[in-house]
Amino acid sequence: MGKMGKRLQAARAAFADKENVTVEEAVDLIKSNAKTKFDETVEIAMNLGVDPRHADQMVRGTVNLPNGTGKTVRVAVFARGPKADEAKEAGADIVGAEDLMEIVQGGTIEFDRCIATPDMMPIVGRLGKVLGPRNLMPNPKIGTVTMDIKEAVAAAKGGQVQFRVEKAGVIHAGVGKVSFDTAKLAENIRAFVDAVSKAKPTGAKGAYLKKVSLTSTMGPGISVSVESATGN
Repeated sequence: MGKMGKRLQAARAAFADKENVTVEEAVDLIKSNAKTKFDETVEIAMNLGVDPRHADQMVRGTVNLPNGTGKTVRVAVFARGPKADEAKEAGADIVGAEDLMEIVQGGTIEFDRCIATPDMMPIVGRLGKVLGPRNLMPNPKIGTVTMDIKEAVAAAKGGQVQFRVEKAGVIHAGVGKVSFDTAKLAENIRAFVDAVSKAKPTGAKGAYLKKVSLTSTMGPGISVSVESATGN
């Protein structure tokens, strides 16, 4: 723990007095201070001027990051017959119907994304209390309830990121790995911010994008200029 303490102290010292920097400056700082033995994820946090307790201020959606996430995404698909075959051919990790429902009900959730054909929703609906809190519930608004299983699996595997605002009006997501070069991370970050900007709900009043911060899995956070994050 001593080594970890020194590493974090050094990182915090490097980040001191750095606020509202450009995306590129923040990424360079994060990359140069990520000293762990594994490839840390670069994470974004966005504070939004919304109250998600109101339906007209909910923010959710998906974005296809241009350079992927660097993460292997495990995909489960609820489907039968030809659509189940389509899912397997597309590279889905787990495919099933009632059998998959029983596995999930038993507490085994070995996937990061859940997709379903519309006819499967009566079955998937029974899993709301399990999948909902983990942000895994299929939803037609974000393309995870669909008959185009091939495209949905390909999107999930290819760097598509889902986002949903939390109670405090904050959105969190991984936008790449510290091993990515600065330009690719910056491109991913701006693509994510752009998607969240476009998802602004009708009920949002006043300033919508209030704060943008970046961090790595084991590192301190740094605030980024909203203008730089939006490309303005």
